[in-house]
Amino acid sequence: MKIFYAVQATGNGHIARVKELIPYLKKYGSVDIFLSGGNCSLNPGFDIAYRSKGLGFFYNNSGGLNYGKTIKALQLSRVWKEAHQLPLEKYDLIINDFESITALACTIKKLPSIGFGHQASFQSNKVPRPNTKNLLGELILKKYATASNYIGLHFQQYDDFIYRPVIKNSIQTAKPINKGHITVYLSHYGNVEILRALEQCPDIEFEVFSPKVSSHIQNKNVNFYPIDNKKFTQSVLSSHGVITGAGFETPAEVLHLGKKLICLPIKNQYEQQCNAVALNSFDVPIIKDISKLSKNLISEWYDSPISYQERMVASSNDILVGKVMEEGFGAKSRDLTYIDLSLNSFNRGNPLATEIR
Repeated sequence: MKIFYAVQATGNGHIARVKELIPYLKKYGSVDIFLSGGNCSLNPGFDIAYRSKGLGFFYNNSGGLNYGKTIKALQLSRVWKEAHQLPLEKYDLIINDFESITALACTIKKLPSIGFGHQASFQSNKVPRPNTKNLLGELILKKYATASNYIGLHFQQYDDFIYRPVIKNSIQTAKPINKGHITVYLSHYGNVEILRALEQCPDIEFEVFSPKVSSHIQNKNVNFYPIDNKKFTQSVLSSHGVITGAGFETPAEVLHLGKKLICLPIKNQYEQQCNAVALNSFDVPIIKDISKLSKNLISEWYDSPISYQERMVASSNDILVGKVMEEGFGAKSRDLTYIDLSLNSFNRGNPLATEIR
């Protein structure tokens, strides 16, 4: 079997998720990755069959979307050409993690696909939203990367096609400790703004991971490090708590570890506004602007006990990939409490099994 996996590379979480799932997908066949977008900070760490600049989103230094840079980067004629050129016809299964070129290509070529990931969960109106919905934001979440079927990921199972997060194995198997520092990842803010907020608390050590530095820089109690997935994970595991945006993967990992968490949503980014509402059920402090990240707020949060009792539950990667296969080939029924990943078991229910080697 040949599997095409399209990944939106405008956020590090998408990269981390596909890296975690590739070994499970390869139990079913070969996997070709299409990486779209250019402003993620991680080294993918896996082979890429196709690559595109995609349709990316860019941020300014004050915590919001940079509309000018985002619009300037739009090249619709290139996107249309790339959609026609993607050789999707030769694949048995197309998985799309919020990637617009693949979605357009499937529409043009009338091919089915599975919309998979956090954004796919927003096809359900049961997923938490702010009291006032943003019509443009809703349109983007539901129409930016359409698919035939959807398998969503979220903090809780809000609907029958939504599952708990994919948590990295390095997080699930680790034994977290507390060395007292705070890990910070706020890529939508400039380092000057971050430093101004954190230096208010000279008695707390901060480890800031930033795409805007290329080497370690120390300013008293605030240490800036370049983006490095392994070092970031180690910092989170040994932290007292984490300050980050209201994305999906990092908050999910922090909650899974039972660490303290503060989230600063990207301004005018509707998905993060929705995530902030969902995180309220875990009593996570939501700060609208870094200027509100005061000394008293940080100190009180640092010294207070953790308010949420239940840690974030992770999905089983075996079961999740099995569900992708079931949806991809239209299986009528299957007991998802146990997926036999042996090829013999898969052959019995799949007409394309003769292609699996």
